[in-house]
Amino acid sequence: MRVFTIVHEAAAGPGVFARVAAQRGVELVEWVPAEGSPEGSLDANVGVLVLGGSMHPDQESKHPWLRGEKELIGGLLESGVPLLGVCLGAELLAEVAGGRSTRLPRPEIGWLETRLTQAGTKDPVLGGLPKRFVGFQWHSYTCEPPPATVPLGGDGGRLDAFRIGDAWGIQFHAEVTAEILSGWLNGHRDDQDAVAAGFDPAPVRDQMPRRIPASERVGAKLFAAFLRLLASRARS
Repeated sequence: MRVFTIVHEAAAGPGVFARVAAQRGVELVEWVPAEGSPEGSLDANVGVLVLGGSMHPDQESKHPWLRGEKELIGGLLESGVPLLGVCLGAELLAEVAGGRSTRLPRPEIGWLETRLTQAGTKDPVLGGLPKRFVGFQWHSYTCEPPPATVPLGGDGGRLDAFRIGDAWGIQFHAEVTAEILSGWLNGHRDDQDAVAAGFDPAPVRDQMPRRIPASERVGAKLFAAFLRLLASRARS
């Protein structure tokens, strides 16, 4: 089984998801949009994973390849291919589906609690997660998906997870590992929004030893559920 995986930059790879895929004999076929069009047909892939990145969904002038990626995601939505979007991936999904993503007054960076909605507890991808869990978030934009969207999780008005047909969006980084997160924290000054907000990486780093194991368990459960859904669709 193959999953087409959109990777926006090397520092934001599939992490925990890659481990889960390897354990199940699933191939993640990676594509970097900035490097050109994907090679070959996507028909051999049973699902799509769209990861995060430091770029923003409205930066098409700075990253022209975003236009092509949005068109690709739009086609996948129309064809009903199951898709999981993470952070930037969720923001692109919300926009392409008819909603939008908007800039926050200040970026949300850190360990934040997500509470599943009633629909979330019954969802085939998120339903196996704890009703309340803490995940890592790093984003300057928020998702405003279209009205038909099913909210799956959030906290205090913050939408952390949603479903649009056969596509799921999560704002939290369920894929993050200690190694990936350490790299982000070490390079946090490259994020102008984080610098402007006065982000201090020390508290996040201090919490990593006790937060990362639970975060990785959440990520592993979530992606395993997504792969099970893909497998069941492939058999039908």
